Amino acid sequence: MDHANFHAGEQQAQQRWHTDQLWDAARKERLLWDHIPEVFHARIEGAPFFFLATSSPDGHCDCSFKGGGPGLIRILDPRRFAFPDFDGNGAFMSLGNILLNPHVGCLFIDFSDGARLRVNGRATIHENDAVAALFPACRRAVSVAIEQVVPNCAQHIPRLAPMA
Repeated sequence: MDHANFHAGEQQAQQRWHTDQLWDAARKERLLWDHIPEVFHARIEGAPFFFLATSSPDGHCDCSFKGGGPGLIRILDPRRFAFPDFDGNGAFMSLGNILLNPHVGCLFIDFSDGARLRVNGRATIHENDAVAALFPACRRAVSVAIEQVVPNCAQHIPRLAPMA
């Protein structure tokens, strides 16, 4: 699938609600990417958290908060990043989904200025390899091969101050 273009459902919605003319080739090139531009690398690597969406093969979705403070994300190259898997409640909802369906969606939000970035791709779980070694405090890590990056406007993001 060429991720610079929209799938049939997205196209149908755009036609139904009359936004299909907004997405000409120039806008797609400007707002639909296949990598994280370098200008965003420091922001992503400095993000203290993000949201990870996964799905089972039959479409049951899970969205989880992934936190850990700045340094949580490591940009491996413009088309790949990694993050640690911290032991939690042992349910492995995200990793269980990834084992059967590698498609993931990641949402990065900076509540100080409203900047946000959606990153969609394919996840791989790492144990005992170079990617896992990037996070020595964890038993596992996840890498994401990026398929689509979409910057979003900050219009409806609340501005929140960090708690003391």
